[in-house]
Amino acid sequence: MTASVVVRRLAALSGASAVAAGAYRGSRSVLNLILSTSARLFPTANKYHFYHSLALLGAAHCGKPAVAGTILIAGMGMFCGSLYHQAMTGDPALRKMAPVGGIAMIVGWLAMVL
Repeated sequence: MTASVVVRRLAALSGASAVAAGAYRGSRSVLNLILSTSARLFPTANKYHFYHSLALLGAAHCGKPAVAGTILIAGMGMFCGSLYHQAMTGDPALRKMAPVGGIAMIVGWLAMVL
């Protein structure tokens, strides 16, 4: 299996999980009340999750899909994951991961130039 096939499959899984996360959040009106201060984080995480799932599709067609895909996935995990975690639990313990993940997502986009 080629690296581009793997990255395309990961992009599809990422997109599917972004839809599932958005659907979960949308159906949990009680969660909105409980996590009102953290609730603003969830839409941000979900938006970047979607955008970077699409970026993974593009990464599958660049010169070094494994490099770009790995960096994008790591960035998504750190950035979106930390925001999802705080939004759902109210626990800011992973907050310091978000800037590192954001930088990784930028580097992932730049890696598509390779």
